[in-house]
Amino acid sequence: MSALIVKYHYRMMSYQKNTWQRLFIISLLPLFLGIFGSASWLWWSWAISPISSTAKPVRFEIPPGTATQQIGSKLEQAGLIRSGLAWSLLARFKSWQDPKGDFQAGTYELSPTQPMNVIAETIRDGKVVQTGFTIPEGWSLRQMARYFQEKGWFSGEEFLKAASIVDRKKFPWLPADIPFLEGFLFPDTYQVPYGKVTPGDVIEQMLKRFEQNALPVYQTAPKTKFTLKEWVTLASIVEKEAVVASERRRIAGVFVSRLQKGIKLESDPTVEYAFGIRQTPDRPLTFAQVRQPSPYNTYATPGLPPTPIAAPGLPALKAVLNPENTDYLFFVARYDGTHVFSRTIQEHEAAVAKIRRERQKK
Repeated sequence: MSALIVKYHYRMMSYQKNTWQRLFIISLLPLFLGIFGSASWLWWSWAISPISSTAKPVRFEIPPGTATQQIGSKLEQAGLIRSGLAWSLLARFKSWQDPKGDFQAGTYELSPTQPMNVIAETIRDGKVVQTGFTIPEGWSLRQMARYFQEKGWFSGEEFLKAASIVDRKKFPWLPADIPFLEGFLFPDTYQVPYGKVTPGDVIEQMLKRFEQNALPVYQTAPKTKFTLKEWVTLASIVEKEAVVASERRRIAGVFVSRLQKGIKLESDPTVEYAFGIRQTPDRPLTFAQVRQPSPYNTYATPGLPPTPIAAPGLPALKAVLNPENTDYLFFVARYDGTHVFSRTIQEHEAAVAKIRRERQKK
């Protein structure tokens, strides 16, 4: 009986000892959790903080299809964030998942002076580095091609090839009888993502700008006898002829009157476009050139050319829809940007002779 008592006593002592141990450990848990929580918070604060306060921004490329974890690893390797693990935790906390495409491909300008969440928001919002290009009013496709080639974006030949594709599925408003996009690439300043830019990218953006800015002008204008192609074609000639804004509507009025009366337009820029030449004050067009047959030579061929000869701006486009009501049928350039307008061929020939004499004196 005594042995059982001793055994029971030892069991009670052992149970009490284990109970005290458990109570001791439980009492330490808040301390351990507090230390762990503080350490975690300190690590997180460190992980998302900027790496530097003085470093310069760097270009960072994210190829299409790059996973969230890979982006974090590359950012860490590039010295832009402190921890790829923290990046993944942030993405998980924000529910930014790869299948949703929350992080967008492209070239970014990021800085180690930025907190990780700012870098993440920049990439998530697709705030890629932008580069620009400007197409002046009156440029032809060939001038655009040279411009893009000189910028080093792509060859002029690639651009002209892309500009010969008339995509009426994307842009059903494009005339059905144009062989290329001359005149419909809207002259303006554009921004495109930095990096690989294709001819198709810039052409699509320029067609969209025409659709937004120019097309509504035509569609909402009072009744006009011109088709869309005729409107842009005549506006392109007015664009090339008019230097002074105050003469734009008058020049448009002269051309409209000539068309109505069945008189050839006899526009110098159409000859230059037809034969790839450029006249200067010292080297004007010759009689042989203006008599040379071409569908684009409006000295030799009645009516409008087959297509526009350049990219007209909005003022020229509006001038054709609202030309000056004039009885002038001729004009000649003074070589200072202005023109002398005449009603008869005799007045015109006299004006031409006078300007030539003045030019010879100079």
